[in-house]
Amino acid sequence: MKTKKKYSRVTLQEVAEHAGVSRATASLAVRNSQNISKATRNKVLKSMTELGYVYDRIAANLRSQRSSTIGLIITDIANPFFSELLIGVHHALEKHGYTVVLGTTFDLDAKQDKLLSTMLEHRVGGVILCPVSDSLKETIERIKQWDIPIVHAVRELPDVSCDYVGIDYKIGAQMAVGHLIRKGHRRIAFLGGSSESSAWQERKKGYCTALQQVGLQIDEALVIENAVTREGGKKALQQVLNDPNPPTAAFCFNDLVAFGVMQGLRDRGLVPSEDMAVVGLDDVQEASISNPPLTTVSSFARLIGTYAADLLHQRIVDPLRERQRMILQPELVVRDSS
Repeated sequence: MKTKKKYSRVTLQEVAEHAGVSRATASLAVRNSQNISKATRNKVLKSMTELGYVYDRIAANLRSQRSSTIGLIITDIANPFFSELLIGVHHALEKHGYTVVLGTTFDLDAKQDKLLSTMLEHRVGGVILCPVSDSLKETIERIKQWDIPIVHAVRELPDVSCDYVGIDYKIGAQMAVGHLIRKGHRRIAFLGGSSESSAWQERKKGYCTALQQVGLQIDEALVIENAVTREGGKKALQQVLNDPNPPTAAFCFNDLVAFGVMQGLRDRGLVPSEDMAVVGLDDVQEASISNPPLTTVSSFARLIGTYAADLLHQRIVDPLRERQRMILQPELVVRDSS
């Protein structure tokens, strides 16, 4: 009597031999690592398809000893924007049974690097990273080499192919500056942030585009970099008020900077809105109850957190899926500060 042939699962070693690569290379291809070329990855994927290889994620998780813990790295928990983003991340990941571990960099690359290393050592299942403004090249190279799912949120790192969620900062800045122009302002400052940040660079593009569209020249003396905090806003304001021809309006990197600018105006006996129009970006909860209520551009922090969490979950479940880049469209919220 003939015995029924037992079904044998295709192994990763067989895939590697079929593709003519090492098992280690095949493993990197399966995990969507950036350490191999696209051509090699495609060759391995073709062999997987032809042999009928099925990726066993449960076994892979057991081998890697990764848990259902997810790391979230943000720049400043004191910024209410990130508090909202955290809520979105937490609610989305909780539905999938993940636990969130929070780390704060205070926008310092050294702290970001240490947090990433610590999370890797603890074998987290993935990381949602809000990169610091001036991430060093060495840190970027390490992130590219780490075999762990990472989603970027709010800011993108150059030359790092990861899933990303953010808003269209250029359009948001155009909305803000365009609003000020329609109000009759011609000397408009851009205050706060660091030019090392991709988010700042996109805001600067929007700021310049809005001015150029109506034939206004860009005065770099009105573009002041500073910390994205209330204190940073106050310091940036002091610089532009010392200009022989000070601005009549300010577009601020975010709402915290805008709050600092309005406080700085009051400290000098000036009235926000009357003596200088102020517009922020983020639309944090405090914006609607500030004095005066702040005109701002909504960047949907909670939604960014939700989408980033969903993308990370999808990446963990299916490491071979195509890279996703989600850009949300901002909305201008007009209040009394402008």
